[in-house]
Amino acid sequence: MRTLVVNPGSSSLKISLLDDGREAHDDGGPYDAIGVRFVHGGSRTSAVLVTAAVLDELEQVSGLAPLHNPPALEAARDLVERHPGVPVVACFDTAFHATMPAAATTYALPREWRERWGLRRYGFHGLSHSYAARRAAELLRRPLEELRIVTCHLGGGASLCAVRGGRSVDTTMGMTPMEGLVMQTRSGSVDPGLMLHLLQSRGVTPDELERVLDRESGLLGLTGTSGDLREVTAAIGSGSTEAVAGLAVYVHRLVREIGAMAAATGGVDALVFTGGVGEHSPDVRRAAVDRLGFLGLGIDELLNPEVSGDADVSASGATASTLVVTAREDLEIEREVRAVLA
Repeated sequence: MRTLVVNPGSSSLKISLLDDGREAHDDGGPYDAIGVRFVHGGSRTSAVLVTAAVLDELEQVSGLAPLHNPPALEAARDLVERHPGVPVVACFDTAFHATMPAAATTYALPREWRERWGLRRYGFHGLSHSYAARRAAELLRRPLEELRIVTCHLGGGASLCAVRGGRSVDTTMGMTPMEGLVMQTRSGSVDPGLMLHLLQSRGVTPDELERVLDRESGLLGLTGTSGDLREVTAAIGSGSTEAVAGLAVYVHRLVREIGAMAAATGGVDALVFTGGVGEHSPDVRRAAVDRLGFLGLGIDELLNPEVSGDADVSASGATASTLVVTAREDLEIEREVRAVLA
């Protein structure tokens, strides 16, 4: 089956053509199916065939993922129009986290609010977390069902997932992709009282607050760079104390949240790094793992800087594994497309 996979991200658009799980090397159609990644699927728990009604429903939750869902909606509508008769399947980053228990999804807000407005934690990057966990089990040659895994999707956006028995039991993002880790331009979690202070006492408008939290915070706001880790690293090499301090905040939050995810899984058999930063920054991997020895983790100082592709970079004697996995959301999307069409 030839599947066109369209993956609009917060800072990129990835398009790939897969032929039964392998990359096709020709330039175009015909396609048997098309899969489109949507960051937010609302309460949906699995991928779904795109219809006009489905697109209308997804329009309603676009405000919860303003950097991601609008371009995905535009892509899906265009693909349906351009390829009549070809099934288009919407695949959701939130769906993998539908297995989280209520204790992990519930905000401590009045029940009336939660029920009226659907206030809850959804989680994101589910397509990446799902693939990374399954690939980790393959690398370790152990059944996924018996593993406790913390997956770290670190890119322009970033989140962690606690995976136990192949199922998401907790994650760092919440109702929107703004909660959790420090990211390239997103703030991650911030004291809600601080937000109220800015709105009530400092003259900040809701629109300004949204813009700053989404596009002008994170590593960008901390370091005075674009927030791209390569630029942050270059600034550190040039002697920027601001960049040094900003990266320290990034790593501190990362380590703290890995510890929280390990608690949610009841221990950790494998820590998996994926995404642009996770795959290509040996310094971030080392800085994080060096502080996680109490979990049995250790990183090989020779293997870590040389890694290319999927690899085990665990130190000799470590009782838990440290892995690097190439992000392949396209393969996970193709897998979900097959399931829907079956």
